[in-house]
Amino acid sequence: MKIGIIGAGNIGGNLARRLTAVGHEVAVANSRGPETLTELAKETGATPVTVAAAARGAELVIVTIPLKNVPNLPQGLFAEAAPGFAVIDTNNYYPQQRDGRITAIEDEGLTESAWVAQQLGHTVVKAFNGTYAADIVEQPLPSGSPDRLALPVAGDDATAKKLVRDVIDQIGFDTVDSGTLADSWRQQPGTPVYGLRGDVAAVTAALAAASPERAPDFRG
Repeated sequence: MKIGIIGAGNIGGNLARRLTAVGHEVAVANSRGPETLTELAKETGATPVTVAAAARGAELVIVTIPLKNVPNLPQGLFAEAAPGFAVIDTNNYYPQQRDGRITAIEDEGLTESAWVAQQLGHTVVKAFNGTYAADIVEQPLPSGSPDRLALPVAGDDATAKKLVRDVIDQIGFDTVDSGTLADSWRQQPGTPVYGLRGDVAAVTAALAAASPERAPDFRG
């Protein structure tokens, strides 16, 4: 599968490592330009590209940049993506630490990924937002392994969600369907599942225990 990754930080870089390791064709971009991605490209075989070109021909696009920067992505970003492409949003809203106050999230009740989808003009699947970056390369296990970690996955498009869950399985993790984007508050920062290293049963229980009230540390 052809996959574009926008953002080459800890999560984006390690996803590039795992996705190329299982045979996907990966293009990766960051805000500093493809010339800064030489070492990652040499290590993984991923192709460094500009942000504007990251989605070209991609069946899956992963957006893993600071939330506040999402509105600054190029217009027409997905114009040349493959038909039926899916988008993963790995992000979290950190108003005090990084992003500033976003009214639509704080006052209008939009979940973080619903806001991202609105900015992108395309629905997204929320995944990897509570995953430790190191675990992506250090914790994968074959399907059926008793200690395999599970990740929550939320989205409105059933086909896109299935594609994302299949890819996550390929790179070594189980998944739990956490509902629609309107339900994705269950995996936002401060909830029991955020940062949880657990199996399907543990992740399912943590999602059920979540409160829609945003934790004080993650309010603007």
